[in-house]
Amino acid sequence: MSASATLGSSDEPLDRRYDLAMLDLDGVVYIGPDAVPGAPQRIAAARSAGMRVAFITNNASRPPAAVAEHLRELGVDAGPDDVVTSAQAAGRVLSERLGDGARVVVLGGQGLADAVAEAGLVRVEVEDDAEAVVTGYGPDVLWGQIMRAAVRIRDGLWWVASNQDLTFPTTFGVAPGHGVLVETLRRFTGVEPVVAGKPSRPLLDETKRRCGGRRPLMVGDRLDTDIEGAHAAGVDSLLVLTGVTGLAELVAAGPELRPTYIAADLAGLDQPHAAPEVSDEEVSLGGWTARVDDGDLVVDGEGAPDDWWRVVAVAAWRHLDEAGRPVGTEGVAEPG
Repeated sequence: MSASATLGSSDEPLDRRYDLAMLDLDGVVYIGPDAVPGAPQRIAAARSAGMRVAFITNNASRPPAAVAEHLRELGVDAGPDDVVTSAQAAGRVLSERLGDGARVVVLGGQGLADAVAEAGLVRVEVEDDAEAVVTGYGPDVLWGQIMRAAVRIRDGLWWVASNQDLTFPTTFGVAPGHGVLVETLRRFTGVEPVVAGKPSRPLLDETKRRCGGRRPLMVGDRLDTDIEGAHAAGVDSLLVLTGVTGLAELVAAGPELRPTYIAADLAGLDQPHAAPEVSDEEVSLGGWTARVDDGDLVVDGEGAPDDWWRVVAVAAWRHLDEAGRPVGTEGVAEPG
């Protein structure tokens, strides 16, 4: 069995094993305008156990103070210093290469403009002399500015992108995110940007730099940003199932998308985590057994939902690594 087809184990609760939780926001702490049920209480409990909590987001449009205010409205104690954004990570990337006072074209929202200024850089317009351009989500960015920036990037201007998320949640539904612009610029220019947000590692590195923590844990709901980002940064991760990841996504996850731990929600921070036991045919834990029969997933038993997800994940990953294709899940019902 490949080592990547296993889960980690911890005899002590994660909020005692790790000293910094890097929490993704949408799908972990809140969903749209509402807090994930129980999330404020779980976050407070982790802090009471001695864990530092940071809130990290690929959204580069809002300044940390605005994010913290939203969290407080949801019952989560948060200040600007608790929030780290991809805009701040992009500012760090720019300043480390260019130094203080460098002139940077900013195409994005207020959060990106603030982060550039915080990093000691000078914001200039798209027609001005500049050493780099940085892009991020910004609903007021004009197409004419994008066209001019595209030509300058093609002609050699260094390009940093805050993130490349293809979608963005809004009050009117899921809308195109900054990643759509990144893809457009990439196709036109033939240039690959330096990306600051997850799954690239600058955002997680910036969080550790700002918030401390010798034993950080990434906590997220998305495999292709949160968990892949944890792998890129070399840190352990906890996948919570309150957001976009469900059974279909989990069983198809390749090694770079597999978390260290799995829990139904943030209650997993205050629990030990046992790894499933693996035999030739079955994976078992906490009253559940999972196996693959003629390419289809079969789950039997009764127990806690967290353990159900853990045996299913390991059984499915073993099959994926051996057979090269995901298990069939028709007729498999997720635990309530």
